[in-house]
Amino acid sequence: MFDINTILFYGITFGILIMTIVYTFIRYLYSKEIFYISYCFMQIFSLIFIISYSKLFTISYFIQELSFVIASIFAMIFAINYYEGKFLPKITNYKELIINTFLLNVVILTAFYHYVLFEYLPYTIIYAILFVSLIFNLKQGFKPALIYVIGWSVFCILLFIFDFKNFYTQSGYFDLVLLVFAIEAMLFTISIAYKYNDLKIKNKNFEKMVIQQSKFVKSGEMIANITHQFRQPLNNISYILMNLKKRFENKNLDELYFDKKINQANEQIDFLSKTIDDFKEFYNETKKRENFSVKEAIENAFTILDADLKNHNIDLKIDFQTFEEIKIFGVKNELSQVIFSIVSNSIDVLKNIKNPKIKIEVSSSSAEVKIDITDNGGGIKTKNLKKIFEPYFTTKIEGTGIGLYLVKMIVEESFGGKILVENKKEGACFCLFFEKVI
Repeated sequence: MFDINTILFYGITFGILIMTIVYTFIRYLYSKEIFYISYCFMQIFSLIFIISYSKLFTISYFIQELSFVIASIFAMIFAINYYEGKFLPKITNYKELIINTFLLNVVILTAFYHYVLFEYLPYTIIYAILFVSLIFNLKQGFKPALIYVIGWSVFCILLFIFDFKNFYTQSGYFDLVLLVFAIEAMLFTISIAYKYNDLKIKNKNFEKMVIQQSKFVKSGEMIANITHQFRQPLNNISYILMNLKKRFENKNLDELYFDKKINQANEQIDFLSKTIDDFKEFYNETKKRENFSVKEAIENAFTILDADLKNHNIDLKIDFQTFEEIKIFGVKNELSQVIFSIVSNSIDVLKNIKNPKIKIEVSSSSAEVKIDITDNGGGIKTKNLKKIFEPYFTTKIEGTGIGLYLVKMIVEESFGGKILVENKKEGACFCLFFEKVI
């Protein structure tokens, strides 16, 4: 029979392990990082081991030993995936060889003492591998592994100095192996919090890189479009100058004709200037959030896309089923980027379609603005509908797969909106939802 204190102490240990199992499993579902799920499985088999070890339940010795072995395997998988830096140090001289050999011996001795103290191999494996991670990459200053290793090291040193295990055992306290499970869970939770923050920072940096990549990819398309946009106005200005010269040479240049041609030339120059301004907005790093006209954002995108649409004889229709000056809150050039990316994809699909069409419908309710972008390109394969917004997913031979991922990110994160895609009778329809400015 077991006294109530023993049962209570085991119950606390079981509870701590169950919490770490649930915590790491949830983290894995969100991040898909292998070190989360491997740690989760290690703790599951550690729980089975400690339940068997406790003798509170009738579990065979074979199950206890099997769970111990499997927990050790998952501990190694976890530690290797959690490992930061390079596995082998860069040694350029004898001094570095001696120092690294000395440090490796320190790891072996401290890991051995860790095992002697707690007699649970899985945690010793993690401690040893992460300790190696630190000593071979001292200059990196990895916080998650540092907290984990320093925490265990300080605890082990204190136990060694005060000969705590001897005292603990002679005093007849609860088995020290129970204490190690609780300490391990606490150290892991603290270090994993730092790891999670590191992952968030890396994800943000990745998203910034993706945005820059997308801009560079699109810049080639935009420059090609602007080349087409500029050619016609420049030709018009050339004809205006030729007409003025001819009139002047024939001494038939009156003031009225001269003013007329100057106004025509200024109109062409204004068009070129506006095209340049619209192009610059796509690369404007300042994110000034304000109430802006949806119509203006759409027109900015089509200033650049117009030449491509004409080049492929694509019929574009913009239909406002609401007040034309309706506004939303956010960054205007980001909505222009969204429109540009979606319509660019439609243009690629429509290049080999007879009577190609793109229709943009803007409607609104009392709370939101909806923009539907529809083409007659035959739609998206059903199996691809759920993958269309995933990063690096593409059906194009030379596609990057980041355009629509960026679109989704801008709509959801920058505008707090929503984007859906569905197949209609003739083609695909992208539905954008934004909060309306009242």
